[in-house]
Amino acid sequence: IACLVMYLFAEFDDAANLLAANPDATTISIDEPVEIPKNQHSRLQEPGREEDDELLGTDDSDKTELLAGQKKSAPFWTFDYYQTFFDVDTYQVLDRIKGSVFPVPGKNFVRLYIRSNPDLYGPFWICATLVFTIAVSGNLSNFFIHLGKPTYHYVPEFRKVSIAATTIYAYAWLVPLALWGFLMWRNSKVMNIVSYSFLEIVCVYGYSLFIYIPTAILWIIPQQVVRWVLVAFSLCLSGSVLVMTFWPAVRDDNRRIAVATVATILLLHALLAVGCLAYFFDAPELDIPAPIIPAHNGTTVVTKSH
Repeated sequence: IACLVMYLFAEFDDAANLLAANPDATTISIDEPVEIPKNQHSRLQEPGREEDDELLGTDDSDKTELLAGQKKSAPFWTFDYYQTFFDVDTYQVLDRIKGSVFPVPGKNFVRLYIRSNPDLYGPFWICATLVFTIAVSGNLSNFFIHLGKPTYHYVPEFRKVSIAATTIYAYAWLVPLALWGFLMWRNSKVMNIVSYSFLEIVCVYGYSLFIYIPTAILWIIPQQVVRWVLVAFSLCLSGSVLVMTFWPAVRDDNRRIAVATVATILLLHALLAVGCLAYFFDAPELDIPAPIIPAHNGTTVVTKSH
C-alpha cells in the first residue's frame, strides 16, 4: 500500500510539473461528459424530426446491428445459425406482443422492441395460432348459425386449416420480402431512406398479427355489425404499428411514393382481415344433395338440404 501511495504522489507531481511548464494546456476531466459538436451530423435537423431520427437509429442502432451480426456469424447451413433467430425468452415475447397490441404514438416498434434482438419464434407461433384459431372459429361459427335446422348436417371442414395456413404464412413472408426489396431499391436512389433488415420486417408483421387471434375468436358471434366493428378495431391497432414503423423509413422519398407505399401496406393488411372474415365466417351456403331415401310404396324421395 505504501508503494502504491508513493506511486500516485509521483504521478501527481509529474502532472503538476507539466502544468507549470505549459499553463495553456487543455485538461479533460473524466467526470465531465465530452460534448460532441453539432456539425458532425450529415444533414440539418428539421423541427419535429429529432425523435424520428433517434427512433430510426443512428450510432446506437449501428452498434446493435454490429452485435447482431457478430451473434449470427455461424455458417448458414449449421443449426447454430438458425438457433439465433429463436434466442428469446418469454418476457421478451410478451413485451413485444404488448407493444403490438398497445402501440405508443410516435414510437418506432423496431427501435423499441426488435432491433436489439430480432426473432422468428414469436412470428412463427403467432401465425400458427392464428391459423388454427381462424379455422376452428370458422367451423364453430358455421355450426352455431345453422344449429337447430333439421335440413342441416354438420361436416367439419378440415381443408380450412390448409387454406388458412397458406394465406397467413404467405402474407407474413411474401409481403415483408416485397417490402424489404422495395426499401432496398429506393435506398439506392434516395440517400436518406432507412432500410430495415428482412428479419426485422418479418418480425414486425408477425407480431402485428397477434391482435387477430382474439378477434377471430370473437368472430364466432353471429352478428355482422359486431364482426365489422371488431375488424375496424383490429385494423386500427395493427395498422398503426405498421404505419409508425415504416412511415419514418420512407418519409424522405418522393411524397407520392411514400404515401403510396404506406397506403399499400394498409390495403394489404385490410385485405387479409376482410378476406378471412368473408371466406371463413361469411361463406355462402352451398346446396348439398341429400341422400335418396326409398319410400315404403316403392317410390324414392329426394330431399334437399342446405
